[in-house]
Amino acid sequence: QVQLVESGGGLVQPGGSLRLSCAASRTIFSIYAMGWYRQAPGKQRELVAAITKSGSTFHADSVKGRFTISRDNAKNTLYLQMNSLKPGETGVYYCKRGAATWGQGTQVTGSS
Repeated sequence: QVQLVESGGGLVQPGGSLRLSCAASRTIFSIYAMGWYRQAPGKQRELVAAITKSGSTFHADSVKGRFTISRDNAKNTLYLQMNSLKPGETGVYYCKRGAATWGQGTQVTGSS
């Protein structure tokens, strides 16, 4: 059974940075497109960034220039570097493999 385990979340001040990781196991990681999604309290899950198996990336307009998605196929790991975080970006961040496989999420909480 595929496992996706996110880590790197935590408490962060506005303007701060975090690096999220998603470690994949029991899967051939390199052949899948991957994505990061965010679910804020009371809101639907939304796509933040995605990366194809060949490394082409997409970032939502709201995070362009501040967030960067990347992958290390040798380590079976997906990353999301988040800089200049804004208060509204609090939520649970999930990684997704392909069309339907999700991790359990990691919480990002903004502090004042």
